[in-house]
Amino acid sequence: MEQDYNRTVTACFVGYVVQAIVNNFFPLLFLTFQSTYGISWEKITLLVTINFGTQLLIDILALGFVDRIGYKATMLLAHGFAAAGFVVLALVPDRCTDPYVGIVAAVLLYALGGGLLEVVVSPVVEACPTENKEKTMSLLHSFYCWGHAAVIALSTLFFYIAGIRHWQWMALLWAAVPLCNGLFFLKLPVPSLLPEGERGMGVRELFSAPVFLIFFMMMLCGGAAEHSIAQWASAMAEKSFGLPKVVGDLAGPMGFAMCMGISRVFYGKWGERIRLDTFILGSSLLCGGSFLMIGLMESPGVGLAGCMISGLAVGILWPGTVSLAGGALKRGGTALFILLALAGDLGCSVGPTFVGIVSGMWGEDLKMGILAAVIFPALMVVGVLGGRSLSKVKN
Repeated sequence: MEQDYNRTVTACFVGYVVQAIVNNFFPLLFLTFQSTYGISWEKITLLVTINFGTQLLIDILALGFVDRIGYKATMLLAHGFAAAGFVVLALVPDRCTDPYVGIVAAVLLYALGGGLLEVVVSPVVEACPTENKEKTMSLLHSFYCWGHAAVIALSTLFFYIAGIRHWQWMALLWAAVPLCNGLFFLKLPVPSLLPEGERGMGVRELFSAPVFLIFFMMMLCGGAAEHSIAQWASAMAEKSFGLPKVVGDLAGPMGFAMCMGISRVFYGKWGERIRLDTFILGSSLLCGGSFLMIGLMESPGVGLAGCMISGLAVGILWPGTVSLAGGALKRGGTALFILLALAGDLGCSVGPTFVGIVSGMWGEDLKMGILAAVIFPALMVVGVLGGRSLSKVKN
């Protein structure tokens, strides 16, 4: 691979760090916003829905403009919106009559950036000349995990030293990451996914392919399983396990993120020795077991162990499904990756919202919400087995 494309891949890795900041800084502030601004649990849940719902809408709209404006312009817009969102989050809510309005505005902005990143980063990496696409894709998604862990570790350290009341400064510091990476992208080559003159599959053609429908469902369930824990781990560690915020954040969401990253690096390093669909199947079963640990066991230690195990389990679900789909649908083109991102973001919205609703029905018991979320890894198992059956029929 030429040196310039090495730098492009590296910048894409950092792009997924930005995506991690977009999705995982805000949940650390759930209880702070609840106590400081008097925002109800239902409105907090709505903010999660707005974040991933906006990313979902961008996924749909991207079908009409990404190929027109190009991957590079899309990448620059993504980083710009993400940076603007964190600046607004830091500066606007305290200046609004209703702080919730300012928070919603910030969430909408950085969600626009997150949605565009989800649409464009994977196809850019897929288009770069790498030797093993599955391994590179897994490593790419591992940077989301390291970004997730860094968000928790550095934010928790900042809150411990400066106090949670100064959270706005941390938001401004996180805004610098998309700003700097966006400027870096200005000088980099961004390749096209398909050879010049060749067209990828259209939306109707993809949805008429049974194997694509399976991948679509798997992406939805993979995103739901991952973010059912990621979005609620901090609040659950404090509210359900009774842990101090510093301990809860480090042992809950950070432990989850680190284990998810380890899983993705493991496959990125030794993936050629393991059949990918088998790894996804085993991970889905492990994920279901970890959700049962969290929901059924009374011990906080067992619950935190369940969070970490779920991180190991969900690590391969998203990137693994993307790789399976890319291999099975060679002419998928931009539409394939956009629709997979749409399915994943739909899951990222449905999963934590489902957990929040079920928890609210049980007196804000988050453990019951996680217990109900076992449906998502169960459907992943169905998807893998269904894909295998379809492959045997074809052969």
